[in-house]
Amino acid sequence: MALLALRLGHLLHAPPAQRRIRSRRRQSVVVSCSAATVSAGAAAVVWFKHDLRIDDHPGLVAACAERRRPVVPLYVFDRRILAGYSDTMLELLLFALKDLKLVLKSQESDLLIGLGNAEDVVLKLVNEVQAGVIYTEEEVEHSVRIVLANVESSLSKGSFAWGEPPDMEVWSAPLYDYKSLRGLSTSRNQFLKDKLSMAAPVASPTFPALSVESYTGSLPTLEELKVFLEESRTTQDNWVNIKSMSARSILKANLNRNNVKSNVTLTVDNGGNVEDITPNAGSTGRKIMDSMFASESSLQVRGGTDLTLDALAAYLKYLEGTGKANWQELHDKVRFAETRDGASFYTLFGAAIQLGVISRRRVYHETIQYERDRNAGFLSPFGYSTPTVTSAVDAICSLEWYRLLALKSQVCIEATYPLNFWRWKGYLIQYTSVGREGPAVLLVHGFGASLQHFRDNIGSIADEGHRVWAITLLGFGRSEKPNVDYSELLWSELLRDFIVDVVREPVHLVGNSIGGYICAIAAGLWPSLANSLILLNSAGSVVPSYSFIPLSKEGRTLWLSGLQARLLLLFLRSRAGGILKEYYPTRTERVDKPLVDEIIRASYDPGAKTVIESIFNFNLSIPLNFLFDSFGGEILVIQVMLRTMKFQMK
Repeated sequence: MALLALRLGHLLHAPPAQRRIRSRRRQSVVVSCSAATVSAGAAAVVWFKHDLRIDDHPGLVAACAERRRPVVPLYVFDRRILAGYSDTMLELLLFALKDLKLVLKSQESDLLIGLGNAEDVVLKLVNEVQAGVIYTEEEVEHSVRIVLANVESSLSKGSFAWGEPPDMEVWSAPLYDYKSLRGLSTSRNQFLKDKLSMAAPVASPTFPALSVESYTGSLPTLEELKVFLEESRTTQDNWVNIKSMSARSILKANLNRNNVKSNVTLTVDNGGNVEDITPNAGSTGRKIMDSMFASESSLQVRGGTDLTLDALAAYLKYLEGTGKANWQELHDKVRFAETRDGASFYTLFGAAIQLGVISRRRVYHETIQYERDRNAGFLSPFGYSTPTVTSAVDAICSLEWYRLLALKSQVCIEATYPLNFWRWKGYLIQYTSVGREGPAVLLVHGFGASLQHFRDNIGSIADEGHRVWAITLLGFGRSEKPNVDYSELLWSELLRDFIVDVVREPVHLVGNSIGGYICAIAAGLWPSLANSLILLNSAGSVVPSYSFIPLSKEGRTLWLSGLQARLLLLFLRSRAGGILKEYYPTRTERVDKPLVDEIIRASYDPGAKTVIESIFNFNLSIPLNFLFDSFGGEILVIQVMLRTMKFQMK
């Protein structure tokens, strides 16, 4: 049963493959296979990717259900999955894998490490251990789903001494107990009315001893991993370094270069968070034994499941005080991370949840149990007793909701074009891609809309000889609506990273309304990303002579903005169709029921109010002509005068 890490040296420079995390006890609702169907003695491979734990891991539970069957845990470093990771995220990944490996060793098992394409690594391993089944977690990201499909295809074409190729069994650990994705409502309002029960986390299984005759592979250091990823890049990945500076930093540099004054001093961030946070934020200035963080300045919990659970307990008890130094350190960091009400939970625990160090179900269960313990076993119908409990529950339920929306998009095809999802800084972003040849075109919608705004344009543009991408911006449609400060610079960075990571070549940028303004910012700050710029009824203004450009300062949202957002949401839900017809008076038939229904549906999503709040903080002060000059390429501006005059008359 010789294995892979030693024998994969020749794959070191090949494109990498997926990773998988630890498994859990079997539960028929979430594991689509029956362990009893696998013949005794045939090994089960558990392929970890974004599930780096043994707690609440249905895949491991199913694999360990047959006591006589060897269980082989596997993790593969694959460039295609790790490509979007920042250096900080790679470091947290290594912390999590180190803990997982130690936990497995303590149970007479081990984590096998592979480097290279998942297709090659998994096929080689299956042959060496004579695997009859591979357990792996269900994925929503399009790029990872493609890797899974490639692995399955590779196995189906492989030759195996014992006959049939192994089965690929996909598992999941949903927060809600439901029978079918098809039966779930995509309306959050209706979904809550259905009152689905919450699924309980499952205990870790008892592992059979793993007998491996050769070295199982050691974890690389952070520098070794970075070198591996660098050497694995293709010519299309040469743009990766373009993401190293934030939009604010580049904008400030451009202003200084053109002798244009501004009102803020901007610094370069580390590219690891959605909001720009001062690099030394959260630093306590002292060394803490048993710290829960990778460094004094880090705001992200690192390590394995036990450490993360301890950090969660400290977070929930924020108001109670503590004598533990590492708990006090976390409490200090909560104050830095609370840039908005409730934002601290995801800042601290978002990476751990994305890596699967702790499951959503476990976080929810521990949080609700703490709330019950505080209230003599009861849960108040009027809300939770502490802001940390509220933040944790809201964040977990929001993450699960958008995961379900993404999964349902893979099962229920509602459009004439494919709907895919890409993960940006931990958040799920919806997009589509149509066409196989021709110039690349990226369509960007306006405020309150989604890629569905271009539903009748996508196919026709592709038919004319283009490859068309359309994206739903963070905070809109079926993309996630996290608790962050939304701004035109944030969305411009989203476009930059989408072009670099997904399209992977310069595009013709087409933006409508505020989407046009965001496209102009992206083209102005990163000219190499755009072949041309097309603005349709763009937001923003032209300032003939500018010597001073005020930039918005990030700050805490006033309570009045929240109240205004609630009232505005109620108004929009009741008048969505009428408002759209006023915006497009000559083609009112385009305001059809599916378009209006989707806008109303999205208004009930978790986080919708936060996005609406951003309206009151928008600062479209960067002149379009300044951005045009910075871009220097071909620009087409289309402005519909009838719509403009209609609103001026009002």
